[in-house]
Amino acid sequence: MKDPIIKETKERMEKTLNAIDDELKKMRTGRPSPAVLEEIKVDYYGTPTPINQLATVSVAEERTLLIKPWDKSVIKSIEKAIMASDLGLNPQSDGNIIRLVFPTPTTEQREKWVKKAKEIVEEGKIAVRNIRRDSMKKIKDRKNEGEIPEDDAKRLEEEVQKITDEYIEKLDELFKKKEKEIMEF
Repeated sequence: MKDPIIKETKERMEKTLNAIDDELKKMRTGRPSPAVLEEIKVDYYGTPTPINQLATVSVAEERTLLIKPWDKSVIKSIEKAIMASDLGLNPQSDGNIIRLVFPTPTTEQREKWVKKAKEIVEEGKIAVRNIRRDSMKKIKDRKNEGEIPEDDAKRLEEEVQKITDEYIEKLDELFKKKEKEIMEF
């Protein structure tokens, strides 16, 4: 039977890993991804609405995203929201479809993105280490209260450390994958 501390540690670390993975997916890289538009809200009849709830977003050619609104009246609002975002892209519309052309990034831009990805992953590692610290404290408290014997506490601490190492490694893998994606030409 798994100890509840171990179960909770794994669950919290998995949530952290997923949150960092989501954050990295939203990052702009050399190639277009519909995920870069997820944070952009469009004023749709007074309600801030995500683009993917107003249109179909797909990757067309190598460096182009196509945004096809279901309601043509929202095209200008989508263009305005994209231009106001920090993406630095200029939407091109033909009245039916909006094209977002991603320029080939410079080496300097790519290096900046890699640095940002590293910061995001580092935040994830700090969160994982904080989860480890909380779990170790819970184990120590249970041992001091006599709930668990010292050798069980030692085994639990080793297991928590093993899980921590595993998630730190997974975060490193996420970074390597993102770095490779960013630096691809």
